[in-house]
Formats: sequence, structure tokens, C-alpha cells
Amino acid sequence: MTSFLMRRFVAMIVLLFVISFVTFTLFQLGPADPAAAACGQECTPQRIAEARVALGMDKPFLTQYFTYMSGLFSSHMVGAPGSQALCSWPCLGKSFQTNEDVTTIIARALPYTLSVACGAVVLWTVAGVGLGLLAALRKGRFTDKLIVGGASVGVSLPIPVTGLLLLLLFVSTLDLLPFTTNEIASPFGAAGPGGWFLNYLLPWVALAVLFSAQYIRVTRSNMLETLGEDFMRTARSKGLSRRSIVFRHGARAGLTPVVTMLGLDIGSLLGGAVLTETIFSVPGVGFTAVHAAQSGDLPVTMAITMMAAFFIIVANVLVDIAYAVIDPRVRVA
Repeated sequence: MTSFLMRRFVAMIVLLFVISFVTFTLFQLGPADPAAAACGQECTPQRIAEARVALGMDKPFLTQYFTYMSGLFSSHMVGAPGSQALCSWPCLGKSFQTNEDVTTIIARALPYTLSVACGAVVLWTVAGVGLGLLAALRKGRFTDKLIVGGASVGVSLPIPVTGLLLLLLFVSTLDLLPFTTNEIASPFGAAGPGGWFLNYLLPWVALAVLFSAQYIRVTRSNMLETLGEDFMRTARSKGLSRRSIVFRHGARAGLTPVVTMLGLDIGSLLGGAVLTETIFSVPGVGFTAVHAAQSGDLPVTMAITMMAAFFIIVANVLVDIAYAVIDPRVRVA
């Protein structure tokens, strides 16, 4: 296990450097000029040149890249000569638009994304796995057809459609829920757990409709396949109870692909649920990434890209470890 974790840790570091280099290169080769974006709309060529110096864009490409990456290991000075400011470790640069530390921007946005992610993951996992198991156990019956039909509808509904319908129905028409506000970032604030729950309920449901539909289909198909395996027939021939056969033996083997999906989905969600946060005006990581990309804010975009990659890579490692716990046939070496 230790050697496995060490190998994955080294691979994670290498992947993060590759991703950072590719992202940095794409911004350099892109048509937009970050210096012009940082300078503003009414900007003269002289001010653009001054902005390039202030942002360090007058230096060679590799020098810019390694200067940026050095902030991951130590503090350094940023800005134009004569007006430089200290960027504390971990230094991911300063925003071209607001001149704030990127770490401050991400620290402000991350609680909103965590609030969206935690409730949505619980909701879609419980609904998806539970209904998928029920459909597999009721194969060919009305319950199975109803669940599969509902999953087919859910998986075909994109987040913008579901989100806007939920807002129209529960907020504008029925006035049962409030509009999502950016004043509630966690359940520990002034609004309390109840206000936090109501504030993020619609984003959770919007994500759960799409993801639970996928989990229903995967869970059902894998459980049906597992229930037909030889070791399941052996368990039945030994006289084990149906509950023990399904949950102790079948579910542990049949839900392994679901664990893979869950790990990757959580990693992607923590990197920013772009559409969901935009529709519900949640100022999370995805919402911040969209605005940073539109304005050519390279430091913010770089940091969010690397953070999303980090979450996905870590999720993959946790999935591999979970395999060994859930399915005794799998061993991590």
C-alpha cells in the first residue's frame, strides 16, 4: 500500500506540472492579450506596454512559467519594478482584474462550491444507488420500468433546463423557496443549517436529477450482472437469506463501478460546477473560473485548473483504495 501511494503521489505531481504547463502555454498562444485585459477598455499602447512589464509578460515564456510555479514553493515579489508587493506562500499570483491574491479569491469561492457539492453528492448517491438496486431486484416489473423510464428522462435533461424549471416552479410560481443568495456560504453562518439547506436545495436537486439518473442505470445493470454470477448462485444454494445475498455479497461486487463514478464526479464537482453555479448565481469556483476565463485572468484560471486537476487525481487514488475495501477480490499493490 505504501509503495502504491508513493507511486500515485509522484504521478500526481508530474500530472499537475504537465497540466499547468499546457494551461500556461494555451494562454500565451491565445488570441487575447492578458495585458490589454488587465489595462482596461480605454487603454493606450503605452499603458499596455507598462501592464506587460507589471505582469512580467515582457520576459521569456519559460521564465514567466517558472516564476509562476516558484510561488508554489516560496513567497516572492510580484508587480512592476518600484511598486512590487509580496505575494505570500502559497503564491498563485495576483488577479489581473482585481489585484487580489489568487489564494484569497479561491478561499472565498471554495465554501460555496463545497456547499453545492456535499448536499448534491449525498442526494444523488442515495437516490441513484437505492433506486438502481430496487430496479434490479424488481426486474421486468412495473417498478423496474417506472424507475428506468424516469432515469431515461433525467439523464436527457441538461442542468440549464432542470435548473431553470426548478427556479420557475418553486421560486417564481409557487414561492416555496428563496432565490439562492451569496450571503450564505456554509451551515455555520448566521442563517444556520436550516437557512443553508433551503438556500442550496434547488442546486442540489438540479444536480441530483442528472447524476442520479446515471447512477440508477449503472447500478441496475451491474447488479443484474452480479446477481447472475456463479458465486451468487453458490450463496443461494447454501441457504443464505436474500438480504445477505444482495447486500453482503452482491452489492459489494456490483457497486464497484459506482465507486469509480462517484470518485470522479466528486473530483469534478469540487473543481467547479460551472453551469449550476452560473444558473443559481452561486459565486463558487466554477462561477469564478468562467469570469476569469472571459476576462483573460491567467493567474485565477491557472489556479482553478490546477485545483480541479488535483481533486480529480486525489479522487482516483481514493477510488483505488476503496476498491480494496469494498471488493475483497481487488488488492492494491
